Amino acid sequence: MRTRFAPSPTGPLHLGHAYSAILAHDMALRDGGDFILRIEDIDQSRARPEWEEMIYDDLRWLGLSWENPVLRQSDRLPIYRDTLTSLWQSDALFACTCNRRDILAAASAPNEGEPATGPDGIVYPGTCRAHRSDHGLRPFPDNAAIRLDMARATTHPVTFQESGYGPNRETGLITAMPHELVTDIGDVVLARRDMGTSYHQSVVLDDAEQGITHVIRGEDLFEATKIHVVLQRLLGLPTPVYHHHRLIRDAAGKRLAKRDDARAIRTYRDDGASPEDIRRMVGLA
Repeated sequence: MRTRFAPSPTGPLHLGHAYSAILAHDMALRDGGDFILRIEDIDQSRARPEWEEMIYDDLRWLGLSWENPVLRQSDRLPIYRDTLTSLWQSDALFACTCNRRDILAAASAPNEGEPATGPDGIVYPGTCRAHRSDHGLRPFPDNAAIRLDMARATTHPVTFQESGYGPNRETGLITAMPHELVTDIGDVVLARRDMGTSYHQSVVLDDAEQGITHVIRGEDLFEATKIHVVLQRLLGLPTPVYHHHRLIRDAAGKRLAKRDDARAIRTYRDDGASPEDIRRMVGLA
């Protein structure tokens, strides 16, 4: 078993991060496996070295250890671009020049109400896909978002094994049909124009590169897993076992966010909490 914890260095780790990291660490060790730490820093506009250092320090304080060197996504941008080029040349992608306002207006118009939303936000209404032309061998443009043509990418059902639970208690063998992927998820962005990649593309390539066998993460990413399995099939990559877990919430039932400094691990440390206290707070003692 090889599990991983993959935080972004854009703020302090909070109790929800502690739960996910400890769970992934403990599951790997119980199986005699390996726990991997990865830094997901593709958003260089928000990533900060001081937050990355705090991640290392907080995780060590919690008693976690991991393989070195730590993979950092910012070092793998050429690999992401090569993969994007391959998918572009296979005609699985198209360029999109729509902004958020364009997408919201187009997605809302047919229904005269709230647009459909999926794991990647508003389900893309297909504006630029409808005007695509054959790529040939010309390179993809750098001044546009690059989207996956979901209808072309999914001609068969995709499946993955869930050893935890989705938000509606989904578990076991999970199957997504092609028409569901098209209507409920749509043409997701694989490369943002300001980033050259996306979470979806990067996480799939990185999990394969690091030999991750079990992905442990929050149930809020359950639906996004269907996107990742589609990409794994397209790229000929293995599909790990997925284990989605409950989210740690505040007293009002709201999911914790990095801006919630009151529940940051560092705040509890400064107040005299021990690693065992943190385990008890998140229900892993």
